[in-house]
Amino acid sequence: MARGRGSGGGDWHARPVDGTNPFGRVLLVTGPEALLAERAVADFVGLATRERRDASVTRLEAGQLDIGALAEAAGGSLFATASVLVVTELGDLPAEVADHLVALAAEPGPDLALALVHTGGNKGRALLDRLRKLHLEVVDFPAIKPWELPQFVASEVRRQKGRADQATAAALVEAVGTDARSLAGAVRQLLDDSPDGVLTEAAVRRYFGGRAEVTSFAVADDTLGGRIDGALGKLRWALSTGVAPVLITSALSNNLRSLGKYLDGRDARLRDADLARAIGVPPWKLKDLSRLARDWKPQGVAQAIQAVAVADAQIKGAASDPGFALEQVVLTVIGCRGRDRR
Repeated sequence: MARGRGSGGGDWHARPVDGTNPFGRVLLVTGPEALLAERAVADFVGLATRERRDASVTRLEAGQLDIGALAEAAGGSLFATASVLVVTELGDLPAEVADHLVALAAEPGPDLALALVHTGGNKGRALLDRLRKLHLEVVDFPAIKPWELPQFVASEVRRQKGRADQATAAALVEAVGTDARSLAGAVRQLLDDSPDGVLTEAAVRRYFGGRAEVTSFAVADDTLGGRIDGALGKLRWALSTGVAPVLITSALSNNLRSLGKYLDGRDARLRDADLARAIGVPPWKLKDLSRLARDWKPQGVAQAIQAVAVADAQIKGAASDPGFALEQVVLTVIGCRGRDRR
């Protein structure tokens, strides 16, 4: 039976299976949220090994499989009559193995617990469609949308037996960023240091308020967005709190290169997941890049990248005042927005 999980319903931490014997069954895990997919697989494997303590556990990447390796992994070992097999990265499965994997999923047999993981995108889409038609146990973890992240944090706090209000959850997202794994780790760190299991905004500010990577990318976001006062204000605050100047130029360079790749690839008619993968950014970042692209041209991006490279050399020793060099590059980058400058 197919069931949805993850983004949209906020049910990020439900168990992927109902607790019955997983042998003779197949779990299909889909979607790009790697942390949640890993947890779903871990729950499935844990249930299987508790059911059959003699079971062998094998984890394989699909790209490494051939027909013989698949048969061997599914058949257990000399010392175990039951097998737990996890196959990840289904999009990389060799074409000649696909029919054999589908046949195995259709009839896994009473001594095999099989988990299959597809991370999204077009690769392996035909195989995924064939597997879905088998009416397997399916759990889906699409990318968590930015506005859902505070809800994810609140759910993660409950999962780890803590308490936090929505304001604290939102503050943690603002401080740590949008990566689910980083947010889960931050929750764990805060709860480990909270004697009563209650997270507060004050604790979030104390632990994460001055994170250099958050501050530097905030400067870059305001710069590319043309917000002069915000960019210069955040830059001065970052430098006053000890953020290394090189982190500022690194963030500017990374954001500009992502924007340049977006401008080059947005007309290629790729799915969002494939375009994000080609650029090297999470899918949610495409909305930010699309908004920025309204005010940027490729020539302007190229000139801005050159200006940041000069500033990077200056702060690494070619200039006596790194702060002044950074302020100048912020103004220069903002000036590169708009029409092409030839």
